[in-house]
Amino acid sequence: MIPISEPISLYVHIPFCKKKCRYCSFYSEPAGKHDTKRFVKALIAELEMYDFQRAVRTVYIGGGSPTSLGGSLLLSLIKSINLHCRTASEFTVEVNPGQVDLQLLKKLRKLKVNRLSIGAQSFNQPELDFLGRGHSPEDIEKAVVYAKKAGFENIGLDLIFAIPGAREDYWVRSLRSAFYLGPQHISVYSLTYEPGSVLYDDRQAGRLKPVDEETDRGQYEFAIEELARAGFIQYEISNFARGGFTCRHNLAYWKNKPYIGIGPAAASSYRNERKENIDDIERYIEAIENGRLPSAGVQSLSPLEVACETAVLDLRCMEGIDLEQFISQTGFDARQLFSKSIDRLYCQSLIEIKNGCLSLTRKAFPIADSVLSDFSSPD
Repeated sequence: MIPISEPISLYVHIPFCKKKCRYCSFYSEPAGKHDTKRFVKALIAELEMYDFQRAVRTVYIGGGSPTSLGGSLLLSLIKSINLHCRTASEFTVEVNPGQVDLQLLKKLRKLKVNRLSIGAQSFNQPELDFLGRGHSPEDIEKAVVYAKKAGFENIGLDLIFAIPGAREDYWVRSLRSAFYLGPQHISVYSLTYEPGSVLYDDRQAGRLKPVDEETDRGQYEFAIEELARAGFIQYEISNFARGGFTCRHNLAYWKNKPYIGIGPAAASSYRNERKENIDDIERYIEAIENGRLPSAGVQSLSPLEVACETAVLDLRCMEGIDLEQFISQTGFDARQLFSKSIDRLYCQSLIEIKNGCLSLTRKAFPIADSVLSDFSSPD
């Protein structure tokens, strides 16, 4: 048993989907191809390989689609997690519209799940069809209504913009439909074309053309303005929440805090080591059943690598890098480590220093990935 003594976040990966979305590159397979009972038993066995003591602060069950397990198996898994993670203050489960009903959500709430992340993506049927989603806009509304009736007071919706072929008013409709349902958290992501996804292959073959950069930027900036008017606070490049409802689990990632991932293809970061699990369901199960950790490899990170990674992640958040805290956390002075990049980006009005924190400016948000790459290695 591996002792975990310092505060951590726990991620549980469910690699099953009823139907794989066209933009998805995450490891997932149809649930019908596997023995899901045997899989859940293996997940619980991996969980039991760790002695979490009182270390777990947040739990997040994602995928794939956790609800594709079916209600009884999902509830059984959550019961086991609760036995090992009694100290978790935030417990999130991802759910897909059309795969949940009021009774299942009531049961989740009784099992201490206190946050739902609902994969809405769009409130326009043509966009949902293009993305390969298996639900309708009406299914999204039903899922939120059921969640509220079940007692959930912390509900998040995910939305995607920059979808090719969409009408100009579609993004406005998606945002305002989301506001109408009254969630506490909204994430907005530009459609990406990741290797291994259907949309990536279509783009490479010339079967589709991504939206132009100006449209992508305009939709993102429109979202920032609309979300602010609706009372949401932007706390990360793509994430917005009402007061007191930031996702503490994801903040642990962005603050480069330790986390443990269980399940096929899940990643862990603990004590300056990065570990990834086997990305094959059957091989994962076999490893667990033979009493082995299902690791595909471990990477040790140098103090300098940790510092650079911490800088990049900190800059995703609105408060940016707390310069004094960065020194105590990493042992490096960010102003010295990235001096040339800081000078150049400051002159371009892409970063600013206020109240002892180095952060991106609003001008930098739409091109954040490019700006953050300057902090991935020292000058």
